[in-house]
Formats: sequence, C-alpha cells, structure tokens
Amino acid sequence: MRASPWVAQYLTQHPILLDELLDARTLQAPPDWQVLARGLRATLDSASGDTERQMDALRHFKHAQTLRLIAQDMSGSLPLETLSDHLSDLACTVLSEVLRLAWQGVRQRTRAEPAFAVIGYGKLGGKELGYASDLDLVFLHEESADEAPENYARLAQRINTWLTSTTAAGQLYETDLRLRPDGDSGLLVSTLTGFRDYQERHAWVWEHQALTRARFVAGDTVIGARFEGLRKEILCRPRDLASLRSDIAGMREKIHASHPNTSKLFDVKHGHGGIVDVEFVVQFLVLGHAHQHAALTGNIGNLALLKLAAQLGLINEVDAEGAHAAYRTFRGLQHALRLQEARYARVPHDSVATHTAAVRRLWDHVMGAAPQKAA
Repeated sequence: MRASPWVAQYLTQHPILLDELLDARTLQAPPDWQVLARGLRATLDSASGDTERQMDALRHFKHAQTLRLIAQDMSGSLPLETLSDHLSDLACTVLSEVLRLAWQGVRQRTRAEPAFAVIGYGKLGGKELGYASDLDLVFLHEESADEAPENYARLAQRINTWLTSTTAAGQLYETDLRLRPDGDSGLLVSTLTGFRDYQERHAWVWEHQALTRARFVAGDTVIGARFEGLRKEILCRPRDLASLRSDIAGMREKIHASHPNTSKLFDVKHGHGGIVDVEFVVQFLVLGHAHQHAALTGNIGNLALLKLAAQLGLINEVDAEGAHAAYRTFRGLQHALRLQEARYARVPHDSVATHTAAVRRLWDHVMGAAPQKAA
C-alpha cells in the first residue's frame, strides 16, 4: 500500500481482498487458469438463480486475481509480457463465464449452447492488457433461425451489462463496442457472413489495422476458427504500399491531434516516438507484407512481430532492437504509472530520449518521414 496509492485505494474499496494476502505462497504462485476457471464455475453454479451473488462472485474473482498479479509484479517476479498474458487470460476466463450466464438469461433461446463468438480487439486481442484496460469487443453469430438476430442482440446486451454494471463489489470491465462493422450505427452482433462482406467491401484501412490485433476470446470455437481464417485472408490481401503508407500516416496524425498534450512531459502512448508509432509501423508491415509472409498474421504481439519483421528483412535489426526496447520500456511505464494512480502515462522527455529517438528512426525508415514534433 505504501508503494502504490492505486493499490491502497483498491484494497480500501475491496477489503475482502485482504484475505488474499494471508498466504504468501498462494499470493506468489503462478496462476493456473484452467484450475481457477473450474473453481469460478463451481462458485457461480452454487449461486444459480441469484444474479446479484453471481455478479459479485465474478467481481471478487477478478479483483483477487488482479491483486495476486499486482503482488507478483511489485515483487519483481513477473516479467512484463507474462503480466500482460495473465491479465488477458483473466479477462478471457471472466468473459467465458459471463457469456455462459448471460445465455442462460435469454428466454427464447433455441439451442443449449449459443452459436456465438466474442472477438477481442486492441489490448485484449494483442494480449497486452494493463491493470485498468477496457475491453474492445466484437460479437459474431452464425445461426439461421428466425429468432437468432433478436436473441443474439439480447445476449450481447446482457454480456455488456454483466461486464459494466457497478455492484457493491465494483465493476468487472469497461467495454468499447465501436469496432464492430459500421461502428456505433451498426448492429451490435453481426453474422460471420455479414462481417466478411463488410471487411471485404466497406472497411476502412484503420479497421484492417485493428484486425491485426484481433482474436477469438470466448464462445463457439468453430466460429472462432472461421473468424481467424477470415482475418488471415483479409490481412494477406496485396495492397499498394504507397497508398497504405499514406493512409496509416494520416490516421496517426488524426489520433495525435485528438489527444492534445499541453504539459511539458512526454506522452508515452500518444506522443511522437511513443507506443502508437510502434503499433502503427507494425500494422503497416503486417498489412503491406503479409501476402508474401503469412507468418506476420500470427497474433504474437508487437514485440515478437518486430523481431519477425527483422528476420524477414523488412526492417533492419538495429531499428527492430531499438523499437523493441522502447516499446517494452513504455509499456512498463504504463503499468508503473497506473499503480501510482497517474491519470496519464507521461514522463520527462529526457528520461526516455533514447527510446523516442529509436522509435522515430524506425518510423522514418519504414513510413518515409519522421513526425516533426515530439509531444
């Protein structure tokens, strides 16, 4: 609590978590997600018929596992990539149970198990979740019954309610559902066929960028596998590199402009030479070269993709190593600043000057011109 105001507030809000601190062996043990998932399901089934108890049980589970990960992180025993993997696995475990419970509440369902899949985008899709990350979700279904569209729309709404409602035990996750086809104006749930049509005929380049960090996270594994096949098919389409470069650079500047920074500090995520620049370069490399190098479509994370791009000769090893070190440092700073309850991940320019220079150099070599202003 002395080391992190955020943890202090977390424990103050959820004092039941103090029990988790009593056994140091349990606190520091690596999570076994299969075992934990079985225990969570048993707890939820024991509260069958009591939605409020089930909601609280999910929240206690999420908070307890998060606290264990924080303890291991602060003790220095948990590498950055492993921490993000565990936080992502925790979200997937919760999503699977939320989907199961939400489906039980759909009254006119026509099947025992829903023909429905949850797709994670962004940090969840890329297995890069932080302690307070929201979940970027897209919902797909594949059922032809007349009742299907209405049933699955209700299911998606219930899932969102289970995740975002605040109870006495707190909240599970904030969600962002705007990456679905046609955004806020689109259907909450799409058929896989409709999703394919949208991606092939109507999607913007930035939506294909988002697809580079998308993966199946819960639900029907058959739909999940079909989604993954479609994702690779879309990513492997040949693209004009000059046009792609221009579109991605233009979107980068729009995002930068929409996150003004009037402080004298460097914004780790949105500043030129920061996290978003690395992500956009990687997305350009995937979209521009996956038709020749299908391995780029693997959802292996930005750090691994930088190494792969260097191995394939798409970027030089010096640039890859510099950007790799910078990206890893920036993500570590995000985690650390969150524990300090910082509203923004911002640090003095001098403290990360070597890393921002490495990222700007990578951007310059791949995208053609480095952004002019470090902010």
